[in-house]
Amino acid sequence: MTTTKPRTGGLTAAELVEGWCRVGVEEGMALIVHSSLSSLGHVEGGAATVVESLRTAVGPTGTIVMPAFTWQVTDPDPAHVGIPGAAVRERRAAVPIFDVDLPSSMGAIPEALRSLPDSVRSPHPQASVAAVGADAATIVSRQALGFAVGRTSPFGHLHDIGGYILLVGVGHNRNTFLHYAETLTPHPRLKVRRFPMDIDGERVWLETLDVGNDNDTHFPTVGHEFEEHAGILEVMVGDAPCRLIPVQPFVSFAVPRLTELLALDAGQQV
Repeated sequence: MTTTKPRTGGLTAAELVEGWCRVGVEEGMALIVHSSLSSLGHVEGGAATVVESLRTAVGPTGTIVMPAFTWQVTDPDPAHVGIPGAAVRERRAAVPIFDVDLPSSMGAIPEALRSLPDSVRSPHPQASVAAVGADAATIVSRQALGFAVGRTSPFGHLHDIGGYILLVGVGHNRNTFLHYAETLTPHPRLKVRRFPMDIDGERVWLETLDVGNDNDTHFPTVGHEFEEHAGILEVMVGDAPCRLIPVQPFVSFAVPRLTELLALDAGQQV
């Protein structure tokens, strides 16, 4: 009888590289990674090891991108209108103004990537991304304040260059490219982003539009349907189910499907 020897240590960088290769990651890819460190199980060296392994997997000609969103840069009293009282002014004054060194609130792996000396970051106060690698500077170079995940964003650039999405232990409710796809639909759901900025030394609050939150309404469905349509296989890396998804075919599928679902929500004919 054959028995499986129990693992005595955590996942190593070499084991993670082997895992990413089994998922389909190849040298030279531009890869946006949505991840959960805890989903992998114990990793020797933690988040830094995961980032190291991803960089090794795509090699010197590849690029790793991760969301580095900063939800702390937002209005703590979004429902308040008119002249704010002292308490509202105090809470709003405590909101930090974005800079590229502001920690992200997206988890340990994106923060480990953002903290690297050669990491670069896009400038959006709430929806920035961090990147390392061959095409990193170009990917983060443009990001509009309004529709921050749309065409004039790092997501638009990743789409144009034929990038890939790597989901590590997370579902399509964490896949920002579905927000990107929704910006391309005729009638996207909308929300207001509100954040402070320093303009010529003056602290100013700005409002912009962006696509709204899905709240698990349609994104898990569209993501699952694409995986079945494209034959995307789930591969275990450590304890994490992982999927590699090509951006361009995914967006081509997601835009008309989201258009249909949003029209049904509104009682319209597509």
